[in-house]
Amino acid sequence: MSSGATPAAVKIGIIGGTGLDDPEILEGRTEKYVDTPFGKPSDALVLGKIKNVDCVLLARHGRQHTIMPSKVNYQANIWALKEEGCTHVIVTTACGSLKEEIQPGDIIIIDQFIDRTTRRLQTFYDGNHSCARGVCHIPMAEPFCPKTREVLIETAKKLGLRCHSKGTVITIEGPRFSSRAESIMFQTWGADVINMTTVPEVVLAKEAGICYASIAMATDYDCWKEHEEAVSVDRVLKTLKENANKAKSLLLTTIPQIGSMEWSETLHNMKKMAQFSVLLLRH
Repeated sequence: MSSGATPAAVKIGIIGGTGLDDPEILEGRTEKYVDTPFGKPSDALVLGKIKNVDCVLLARHGRQHTIMPSKVNYQANIWALKEEGCTHVIVTTACGSLKEEIQPGDIIIIDQFIDRTTRRLQTFYDGNHSCARGVCHIPMAEPFCPKTREVLIETAKKLGLRCHSKGTVITIEGPRFSSRAESIMFQTWGADVINMTTVPEVVLAKEAGICYASIAMATDYDCWKEHEEAVSVDRVLKTLKENANKAKSLLLTTIPQIGSMEWSETLHNMKKMAQFSVLLLRH
């Protein structure tokens, strides 16, 4: 790209998880209800700006938190953000810690996942939609956008937040929490944190050619830790309430930084990868 070229315009999709979907972070908010070939997303898209960067906020479980993890229409959510022109999706997610050193209230910028879901559609290319023909074998060696993660990590450091620069999340089907035996087994597998929503969200974002990164907020020690209160809804909500401002400040500081950066090559490579992953034989 020549030095006189215009940088690629960015638009940031924000998918807010449990207790982390405050629309007040956006200036000049407007709501937009949309439909997609995959059905309706979880709620209205809330359009606005953060320091002159266009953003679109979507509550993953609906604004009244009425949609359980298995029932979230992940296809519609990502498709809606793609159609709205989002180049990036930054999400927040509550998670349980499987490591002593990851304490409740810590932030983890996850870089890998293990999938333990069983009931979720993980591709747009399911043979039922003319907008996504063929079969998509999307590479998943590096599920999260490294460049976006790097900005989040550097910003968290500058803000003085307790932040872990990488981590493997295991996504379970839910809505129940794990048994102690499961929790201990997931530790032996090398998982650092546990949640119910990263898969298939990250997979679909990759298929859509979107730069996806996740701000995971540890709320508890799941149930593996002896002499520690096991995870419960009350415990999760209490920790989220006490620490939601960390995720909020991280978003508010990171997004203007992303908006000021050059993304043309990254976005081109993301779209090319998505395009070349689709197998469609033409006769």
